[in-house]
Amino acid sequence: MAAHQEKKLAQERKHKPSQNDPQTSQVQWGRAWEVDWFSLASILLLLLFAPLIVYYFIMSCDQYQCSLTDPLRDLLTGNKHLSDIWSKTPTLTCRAAGIYCLWVAFQVVLYMFIPDFCHKFLPGYVGGVQEGAVTPAGVVNKYEINGLQAWIITHVLWFANAYYFHFFSPTIIFDNWIPLLWCANILGYAVSTFAMIKGYFFPTNAKDCKFTGNFFYDYMMGIEFNPRIGRWFDFKLFFNGRPGIVAWTLINLSYAAKQQELYGQVTNSMILVNVLQGIYVLDFFWNEAWYLKTIDICHDHFGWYLGWGDCVWLPYLYTLQGLYLVYHPVQLGTANAVGVLLLGLIGYYIFRVTNHQKDLFRRTDGNCRIWGKKPEYIECSYKSVDGTKYYSKLMTSGFWGWARHFNYTGDLLGSLAYCLACGFAHILPYFYIIYMTILLTHRCIRDEHRCSSKYGKDWKHYTAAVPYRLIPGVF
Repeated sequence: MAAHQEKKLAQERKHKPSQNDPQTSQVQWGRAWEVDWFSLASILLLLLFAPLIVYYFIMSCDQYQCSLTDPLRDLLTGNKHLSDIWSKTPTLTCRAAGIYCLWVAFQVVLYMFIPDFCHKFLPGYVGGVQEGAVTPAGVVNKYEINGLQAWIITHVLWFANAYYFHFFSPTIIFDNWIPLLWCANILGYAVSTFAMIKGYFFPTNAKDCKFTGNFFYDYMMGIEFNPRIGRWFDFKLFFNGRPGIVAWTLINLSYAAKQQELYGQVTNSMILVNVLQGIYVLDFFWNEAWYLKTIDICHDHFGWYLGWGDCVWLPYLYTLQGLYLVYHPVQLGTANAVGVLLLGLIGYYIFRVTNHQKDLFRRTDGNCRIWGKKPEYIECSYKSVDGTKYYSKLMTSGFWGWARHFNYTGDLLGSLAYCLACGFAHILPYFYIIYMTILLTHRCIRDEHRCSSKYGKDWKHYTAAVPYRLIPGVF
């Protein structure tokens, strides 16, 4: 198999010296070729505990009114045993399995069989067939960008059902939330396992595969860079964007419907969570073509980290604020509600403008104006696996002159706003800002390690020009 030949080549490449050597630089581009003990320990901990964390949070809301400490207290004092908690957990049902299968199948149909038409009548929207970034092997994949269209069609049908057809209750997602969790886990593990088998025996592009020889690391971080079935079904784009992110706003709407059913009203905090997270989701799909240039598509291989994470972690833990508000409705005072809204909008403004500046700079190859001036940049070079030399320009103007990842700073401000909408009675809704801080800080470090290996001394020039990662003057 071609993949096995590439694995042998990988073993040879590991022994070639010198960071400044172009061949070494290209080898280090992307995820690791070999695994140190710390990385392996981290991988094993995530594989073991990430599914338990998701279950613990959802179970805590279902059985303990969203308290994270009461289950532990019951277990430690002997008031309850694990079997008691597990026996009260809803099991997988045929209804949930049917709902989930129909949902995923519907998103596959929208993704594969309905070419984008939104770009034909929405000014400024980039959809249809678009090219991704060059892969380490020098391949440029094409993608059908139709996520906004899929989101619109899905939500039009959702509201049509809620207000006209009444085929199912708008609370259907909340009412089947834990049984749907088992369905999501089955899909997450199935697609991750299939991706690993595919990487070994029938990869889409053998030259874009990476093997460490460690089963757990390869399963977690993925072997194939861009696994595909046929010409258009791209695992990364589909599972990163659909079905999880399309579902995000539907999940929040189902929470709002449940709050209305239970209490006769939807609180302003629930509305804030729906609006602010809805803006984030719509921004993702409006800029889906830009997403092709991000770390998920450009650097990460497809394994359990993305496959299970997109199926389970994202829809279940990114929506904790709405779930919490079903159990603990919070009506914010006017000043507090306005403050949360402004914080969320400021965070979104920084996130969007920072990304827009980078996108404009890339599209025009630096022939543009940022904050009224021609942007400054540092030019870097690197080589792909086939030896082709490429050049990149790293901008040092605008928000990108303030910090190397200032878009993440805006993202964190928005994340904090979602949490603040829930008040301060429980820590559960604040898991999101804690997690996002860890995730984005880790991404900063991970991305910069790649860039340092990829660009060598050019990267040092860039970090000297822009010394801070996230917070100017601090970090």
